[in-house]
Amino acid sequence: MATETRSLARSNDAGKRTAHIRRLLVHIGLIGFGLVMLYPLLWMLSSSFKPTAEIFREPGLIPWNFTPENYSEGWTALQYPFHHYLLNSAIVVGGSIVGNLIGCSMAAYAFARLEFRGKRLFFAIMLATIMLPIHVVIVPQYILFAQLDWINTFYPVIVPKLLATDGFFIFLMVQFIRGLPRDLDEAARIDGCGHVRIFLRIILPLSMPALATTAIFTFIWTWNDFFSQLIFLTRPDMYTVPVALRTFVDSSSQTSWGPLFAMSVVALGPVFGFFLAGQRYLVKGIATTGIK
Repeated sequence: MATETRSLARSNDAGKRTAHIRRLLVHIGLIGFGLVMLYPLLWMLSSSFKPTAEIFREPGLIPWNFTPENYSEGWTALQYPFHHYLLNSAIVVGGSIVGNLIGCSMAAYAFARLEFRGKRLFFAIMLATIMLPIHVVIVPQYILFAQLDWINTFYPVIVPKLLATDGFFIFLMVQFIRGLPRDLDEAARIDGCGHVRIFLRIILPLSMPALATTAIFTFIWTWNDFFSQLIFLTRPDMYTVPVALRTFVDSSSQTSWGPLFAMSVVALGPVFGFFLAGQRYLVKGIATTGIK
C-alpha cells in the first residue's frame, strides 16, 4: 500500500513538472512572438533618435549617436507645423466618431426593435456593404462630392458617417441591442414612452459597451486612413496626419527618414493612448455582441 502511494505521489509530481514546463514553453513562445511583432515598432522608435545617415547603416535598436533633433526638425519640416495636421486629423476623427455613434446607433435600433416592410432585405443589403471594398465606391463618391463642391473640405469624410455607412458598426450594435430584454421596452411603453424616448433613455445607456467599441474602432481606422483622405483632401492646408507623413517621402530627392520616423512616433501616440484608455470597454463590447 505504501509503495502504491509513493508511486502515485511520484506520478503526480512528474505530471505537475510536465505541466509547469509546458506552460513555461508556451510563455516563452508567446514572449518571443510578441518581440517579433514589436520589432518594427521598436526599430522605428530607435531610428527616430538616430541621424538620417545612420538609420540604415546601423540597423540595430540602440541609437549610439542619440539625437532628438529629428523631432524638432520634423515638426517644422513641412509647409505647416505638424500640429496643424494633428488638428485636421482630430477634426476628422471627432466628426467621424460622433457621426458613427449617432447614425449607426439609430440604424441599429431600427433593425433590432422596429418592424417594417423589407426589414430583412435591407439588413442583408447592409451586411453586403461590409464586403464592398472602398475602391468600388470611391469614384462615384468623388463625382458626387465634386458636384456638391465638397472637395478639399471635411464634409466628404465626416458627413457619410452621419448616414450610417459603416455596416460593421450597425451589425455590432444590432447584436448588442438584440441581447437587451424586450421587457424594458414594454415597461417603458406602458409608462407612455415612444420609440424616441425608449431609444434615448433605455437603449443608449445600456449600450455603452457597444458605443465605446464603435468609438475606439472609428478612432483607429479614421486616424490611420490614408486613401480616402488623400482623394478628398488635396490642398496642403487640409492634409491629415497620414497624408502629411507621405509628403516626407520624395521620389525626386533624398527622403528625410529621421524626421519621418519621428513624426510617425508622434502620430502613433494618440492611437495607443485612445486604445489603452478604452481597452476595457472594447473587450466588453465585443464579448457581449455575439462576435466571439
